[in-house]
Amino acid sequence: MTSLVMIVVTAALINNVVLSQFLGLCSFLGVSRQIKTSASLGAAVIFVITIAAGVANLLYDFVLDPLGLSYLQTIVFILVIAALVQVVEMFLKKTMPALHAALGIYLPLITTNCAVLGVVLTNVTAEYNFIQSVLAGFGTAVGYTIAIVILAGIRERVEDNENIPAPFRGAPIVLLSAALMAIAFMGFSGLA
Repeated sequence: MTSLVMIVVTAALINNVVLSQFLGLCSFLGVSRQIKTSASLGAAVIFVITIAAGVANLLYDFVLDPLGLSYLQTIVFILVIAALVQVVEMFLKKTMPALHAALGIYLPLITTNCAVLGVVLTNVTAEYNFIQSVLAGFGTAVGYTIAIVILAGIRERVEDNENIPAPFRGAPIVLLSAALMAIAFMGFSGLA
């Protein structure tokens, strides 16, 4: 049980997909303007990564590996991720059109978000079983959500701050904030 908890904590905080592995930066920097939008994208990412990790594990363990087709894993995993993102996009478009519009291009970009593919490939490399894969996917997605919501909170506070020197306004302060967050998250490495 302790090892399962450590998989989640390690994936979420110690090996944060955005702040220590630098995967998924496009949506991390692009959507993090408002906390509400960031949290919504985080929820979509939690759904996609968690389900993709489980489905990819099952496909690899029961289809690809036994049939000697493991060289197709990347293509198969991308197809699984794309299908899941389409389901999420259709659901949001039908039930929450305002959120769908607010997420814009970043919602379909979850398909090409290297963080999602990185998780499923890491799970295969680590030889995780189904439960471990799902928990690693969930932990990674929660870590992504934590990071994007924190950055959105910082961006909301500094957006109209007159005390920030002109050369640091806009993208420079966002990148500097993300860098400081990455340094802060390094403090979690003592948990392992």
